[in-house]
Amino acid sequence: ERPALVAVVRPERMPLSFAQRRLWFLHRMEGPSPTYNVPVVLRLSGALDTDALHAALNDVVARHEALRTVFPDVDGRPYQHIRPAAEARPVVEAETLTEAELADAVDRTVRHSFDLATELPLRAALFTVGDAGDEHVLVLVIHHIAGDGWSMGPLARDLSTAYAARCAGRSPAWEPLPVQYADYTLWQRELLGDEDDPGSVLADQLGYWKKALAGLPERLELPTDHPYPEQAGYDGASAAVQIDAELHQALTTLARSRQTTVFMVLQAALAVLLHRLGAGTDIPIGTPVAGRGEEELDDLVGFF
Repeated sequence: ERPALVAVVRPERMPLSFAQRRLWFLHRMEGPSPTYNVPVVLRLSGALDTDALHAALNDVVARHEALRTVFPDVDGRPYQHIRPAAEARPVVEAETLTEAELADAVDRTVRHSFDLATELPLRAALFTVGDAGDEHVLVLVIHHIAGDGWSMGPLARDLSTAYAARCAGRSPAWEPLPVQYADYTLWQRELLGDEDDPGSVLADQLGYWKKALAGLPERLELPTDHPYPEQAGYDGASAAVQIDAELHQALTTLARSRQTTVFMVLQAALAVLLHRLGAGTDIPIGTPVAGRGEEELDDLVGFF
């Protein structure tokens, strides 16, 4: 029977979730870097109440414990240290600059390297563009250990609500969150158990994936425009693909005829394409998932 996801009494040293532990390990292995920064850049036109914005950011950090959690360690074992709301204030840089200077300033901000042991995993910069004072760019940077793609929705909604309230001279009147990220951490560990326990859910899942992924090639041998670099870099890009209404309808019809989803059809097509390009028949394809199977987590900022 699954344990209930509820707010519970926490140990003095809160362990990391499995997702956080993965990010913490990578952070320690490669050192502070912007590799796992999640940036949000917003262009704001018109009058802006900077005091209200600062207060709203503090409100959001107070509401979501993950945004005021640091990760010190004792003898190499990390733990979550959740700072009190009254003491947790995110860094907010402010600068007036020209349009020509803006791109470099934004790039510098989103490439900030967090020190996870001592620094809140959220920081902001507010750039006023030009002398008129009515054009601004707000840059929010969250380390991935404290937030994910889904988190951007609750973060934006709560910041908007808090800013409107502060402009009206009051605190935001939102409903308390049913649980916090630390509660999820303890629930997850209770549910999955210990990997050293052969009867645990975690040991069973690890065993499945070790078997399923056994023997995978280190990389897919594909025709490329350039040789592979000796050391992996961190440059990335996105490729837009447009599917017209007729093709979408055909994909939907095919998926329904096979009692699958459109996603499964597209993944099968990608696997066939990679095979035709020389990738063989054992092809790993990864895709991000929200990881929020419980409705109590829907409005929470955190890394799932």
